[in-house]
Amino acid sequence: MKSKTILMPSIAVAIVMVASVTVTAYPPAVGILGKSQNCLKCHVDNGKWVDGPDLIIDIVEKATKKSLRQPDGSFLLTAKRNQGITVLTIIGFRTDNEELIPYRNAWLYTDPERIKGSTLSKLPPGWEANLPMACRIVGDKLETYPDAHITVLPMTLRPTDSASDGTVTLQVMLTAGETVKGNARKGMVGSYFERTVHLKVVE
Repeated sequence: MKSKTILMPSIAVAIVMVASVTVTAYPPAVGILGKSQNCLKCHVDNGKWVDGPDLIIDIVEKATKKSLRQPDGSFLLTAKRNQGITVLTIIGFRTDNEELIPYRNAWLYTDPERIKGSTLSKLPPGWEANLPMACRIVGDKLETYPDAHITVLPMTLRPTDSASDGTVTLQVMLTAGETVKGNARKGMVGSYFERTVHLKVVE
């Protein structure tokens, strides 16, 4: 019994320490477990990937594979009220240089105005999504990007009765390497990008 009594405080301390580390990890620290405005609160924008023709950040309709990119570079997602629309978030880089192939991509859809709020959802009021954030190892395949190193995951958005048109920021990081335990700013290299995503309700 004595050993259990001594062990329990140690376990409690360990849990608190793990929770503290988790809060600073991306992408949940951006508005969900923490109030960080973006991934750069914890990570360094020091990667070799640049915002140019080889960078792939795309959102396409899952059914048709049609890109929802607009002429100004933003994206427009349109959904009927109380009906879901499923899209694919595609992130990666087109290169033959092994040193420029990302290992892991992370992304997060968030309304900057709601980051400091207490709700778990960081989308505009009335909007629901089943996968607004993810962290995934590169290696997915898609016929529209046959020569690229990408990640692809579906997300279903649904405007409820209370939803109205809104705008979110798609925060993206391409990364390579691994972070040092307890210090997310060391070990891993990454490049940070943002895209604007407009959400429109169709009655």
